[in-house]
Amino acid sequence: MREMATQADKEIPGLFDRAYALFTLVNSLPDEMSDEEIAGLLHVLPADIRSTLSSILHRRHRRAGMLFLKMIAAWLEEAVGARQRGQKLLLGTFNYLPEFIHAFRGAVLLTSEVITTLGVVSLEGQGERYWDYAMGLGIPDFLCSANTIALGSVLTGCDIIPDGIVQSAPGACDANSKIHEFVAREYDIPQFFIEKPNYTDRRGREQYQKNFLACVRQLEGFIGEELDEERLREVLEKSNRCTELFYELWDLRKFVPCPVPNIFSLFTFATRFTMWGRDEGIRLFTTMVETVKEIMEKDDYVAPERARTVWTYLPYFFDFSGFFNWLEEQGVVYLNDVLTACFPTIIDTTDMQSMLRGLAESAWNMPMTRQMGGDSMMIRWLDDIVHCVNDLGANAAVYCGHHSCKQTWSVVAAVRNEIQKRAGVPTLCLQGDSWIRRMTPMSVLQEEISSFVDNVLARKPRGARRKAE
Repeated sequence: MREMATQADKEIPGLFDRAYALFTLVNSLPDEMSDEEIAGLLHVLPADIRSTLSSILHRRHRRAGMLFLKMIAAWLEEAVGARQRGQKLLLGTFNYLPEFIHAFRGAVLLTSEVITTLGVVSLEGQGERYWDYAMGLGIPDFLCSANTIALGSVLTGCDIIPDGIVQSAPGACDANSKIHEFVAREYDIPQFFIEKPNYTDRRGREQYQKNFLACVRQLEGFIGEELDEERLREVLEKSNRCTELFYELWDLRKFVPCPVPNIFSLFTFATRFTMWGRDEGIRLFTTMVETVKEIMEKDDYVAPERARTVWTYLPYFFDFSGFFNWLEEQGVVYLNDVLTACFPTIIDTTDMQSMLRGLAESAWNMPMTRQMGGDSMMIRWLDDIVHCVNDLGANAAVYCGHHSCKQTWSVVAAVRNEIQKRAGVPTLCLQGDSWIRRMTPMSVLQEEISSFVDNVLARKPRGARRKAE
């Protein structure tokens, strides 16, 4: 199939290479920029990346936004230089633990869904040409755009090719699992996966831990390096600090009006999938918490709060400004989604056994692994959403209707009804693709959200603002 790439395809650089070339410019930007400097920068940029940067570098959270961009640039830079340093370059799914790979000196991890998102938010034409290429190979369109866009670029033969593929998708997301398996077979790349059992009781958790430990041993053999206890402890202590800051940010979302910028949800799960357990992740979380406290002190809210929403699955990634910023301008709070519903725990770093046990538990709690598949497509997903609605004081839930996810579509009606019964809030069901704009334009999605807020949700804000301690 590799021979099917035409000359025209080969003249188009790969998605990763194009995104990396853009992000190399980030490090040339100063840490602090004025409104005038930002306006000048945006003026010379294409529309897609202009929307992205205007959202990330909004005046309320510019310091955190710049730190986020530089964190992602550093993550990409590490991958580009991996082989020169004698490291294995691994490609993984979003629900694979980055901190586990950070504990190896001889390996670097890239995440398919993060690469797709970087392409969609920064490149001219977003990631559509790579999706179209994959469809042209006969790959069915019910595979998820979250990874098929990045892997479609890999399949052109013009992009970065990993040394190995690591994934936690089997048993939780078959579409994700199969597209990675397809690429692994096409390029004869070894796979290392942690399979979720089809039961989630104590027996299932014990089996999952065995599967995780087996993956550890396989990767040690492939990388040529045994996990070092002291290095693992160092990484997990930093992971624990990320966990503490994660929950501090979570608690700040409970204030009414919510002082946490909507896009901080994206910053949170992007860090979880890339730099969790690293100093870069700690710095970003610390800055986000500081930024939120400054917003509270200055009473710096974009608009009066009209709705507090929990997104039961995913946001839309193809227009940050038209999504995250627009929601804030309408007084709609984006409290969280399934990607931030990973509920990390503090890992006991006493010895190697306790650390590996804690890593296995963290892997089990990663998004989608925790909620989807196994013996039920609905129960744990529903339980987590209801918990988020009640804990964060939401007055509505929203399902994005991601085109590719037949798993969630199969139970969304039952989930919507149960959310109403158990949490007393309505659910708006949208239809679109989280990474492909031509499926449903942002203007149509905005219309439906506005109609829902205006006609279904009460205009009166819920509760009084909590005082900062």
